[in-house]
Amino acid sequence: MRFLIIIAAFLLASCTGFNIGRNTDGGKKRQFTNETLLGYTPVKHQGSSPLCWAYAMLATIETEHIQMGDSVNLSVDYVARHLLAEQARQHFLSGGYDRITLRGTAPLLLRLISEYGVMPYDSYNAQSLNYKALARRLQTMSETSHDLSQLSTRAQRLFDERIGYMPKNVYMLGAEYTPQQFAHSVYMLGEYTALTSFTHHPFDQAFAIEVPDNYSDELFYNVPIDVMMRRIEMSLRAGHPVCWEGDVSEPGFSFERGIAELPNDIPCTQLQRQKAFETRRTTDDHCMCLIGIAHDNKGRRYYIAKNSYGTKNPYGGLMYLSENYVRMKTVAVVVKNVH
Repeated sequence: MRFLIIIAAFLLASCTGFNIGRNTDGGKKRQFTNETLLGYTPVKHQGSSPLCWAYAMLATIETEHIQMGDSVNLSVDYVARHLLAEQARQHFLSGGYDRITLRGTAPLLLRLISEYGVMPYDSYNAQSLNYKALARRLQTMSETSHDLSQLSTRAQRLFDERIGYMPKNVYMLGAEYTPQQFAHSVYMLGEYTALTSFTHHPFDQAFAIEVPDNYSDELFYNVPIDVMMRRIEMSLRAGHPVCWEGDVSEPGFSFERGIAELPNDIPCTQLQRQKAFETRRTTDDHCMCLIGIAHDNKGRRYYIAKNSYGTKNPYGGLMYLSENYVRMKTVAVVVKNVH
């Protein structure tokens, strides 16, 4: 409990902490009726790491396969190791210009597993690892290495020590795969599309959304907000999860309550969304996996999100985001391409 309080006080609204929020329900659990709830793997805990984007996108892939009758639980640590190795190389070759960071966006996860593969959660899983400290140590190594070969050797030794020795192959149901082969069994290039909805770029075109975590210039296809909301609903009702990126800095977002709502919770316009983004009142703080649709006792719609803050809230780690919260505070989503 002391650990959670420290995190909440240190970073109330970000990928790396909890926004406890004000409990306006008198400590009572709100009652919702689930209209649709997709299958999902056990809720994980990202701790103090800024890896929510990786947890959320992997959770999206996991639920997609559960819906197909295929049990898949994927390793965040495998992806984080390859990202850190890549960034250490870039940091060294750029003379320190390119930073070492574990932040990112959901499409970055898709690029990483396409390039490096992926492993099951049980095959490569670090426990209680301080990734921020690991990144700082890696930056020091980059700054004190004489050449790239020395840095690579030192970095791999550090990863083996802190994260754990990485298996060379994946063993599933009596078969052996390389991480790349295993990745191809759970994700195919072009399987998902990243969507956003802002008016400072033309609709029906892709652009690199201007948020700090998109340092890798991932592209998002721009559509009107009504189109994006319909796509979210249609995907969930058709049995496909949605990876959600958005703002959790609002007072109405509370992991403790398991609910995210806006004051008065009234629908926003495209213009209001844009103004909030341009004045930085809407920020890209966190990623979760949307796995269902529900309504409260007044018939108001909520989207059910699988979070990565652990299970200690009224809904076992799930959260209920009001439809208007999603409409106003979504920065981007990643959806399955269904033909």
